[in-house]
Formats: sequence, C-alpha cells, structure tokens
Amino acid sequence: MASIKQVQITIDCAEPERLARFWCEVLGYVTPPPPEGFATWEDHAHSLPAGERSQYFACSDPTGAGPRLLFQRVPEDKTVKNRVHLDVRAGTGLVGAERLATLEAEAARLIALGATHAWTQYADGENESCITLRDIEGNEFCLD
Repeated sequence: MASIKQVQITIDCAEPERLARFWCEVLGYVTPPPPEGFATWEDHAHSLPAGERSQYFACSDPTGAGPRLLFQRVPEDKTVKNRVHLDVRAGTGLVGAERLATLEAEAARLIALGATHAWTQYADGENESCITLRDIEGNEFCLD
C-alpha cells in the first residue's frame, strides 16, 4: 500500500476568503493566483452564479513543507469547541520566561489581525506555557 505524502486541512467557515487571508498572515502562507483569464479572485467570483461564489478558498505554504488549508463555506455557525485545532509552533525549543514572552508577542501580533485571546496555560513544572486563541470566526488554535 502506498503511503500518503500530503495532507490538506479543510476548515468549515462562513467567509472562506476572509478566513484564508487571516491564516495566510498567521502562517506566512500564500493564496493561489486567480484562475487563468482573471486578473483577481474578485473578477473570477463575479463570473460565477451567485450561489457558487465564495464557496471555497485555499492557501498554502510557499515552501511546500506545510499542509494546504482549504476553507469551505457552510450554512451553520460554529457552536461548540473544535474537535480538531491547529497548533502554531511559535515557541519551539524555548522554555520558561523566554518561551512565554515569545508566545505573548506572537499572540499580540495575531490579536492585532483579529484573533481573540481565550486563555493562557502557564508552565507548571511538567508542561510548558501555551496560549489558546480564537481566529476571526471563533475557531480555537494554540500557540505553543
């Protein structure tokens, strides 16, 4: 049996392009160019029937190392805690006060982009600090 080489993470949301652009800022990802024959994604959207506009939007790691993220519009709002969430590895290799300061600085950057702070888990001798945020549609993710 062949092994899987790539993974795409699909996230249900209300506004796919807006959420994709937020995550591009968080992760340093890029959006794909608009389809051939269109100068912008907006031009492409206007060429589609109203019900088909803005159903999906993707972004990807420009290095190809990280997974592609696909955002798909769904009619229902988020109502409960995520069953799956992204961990943004901002403090890898850091410990103690240096780790917490790095995570807090990154949290401040992401809050300026529209994220909201959920809670901070402080180092307890067994686990290092971690900060849980919510993206612009309320999906939880961790800075660790």
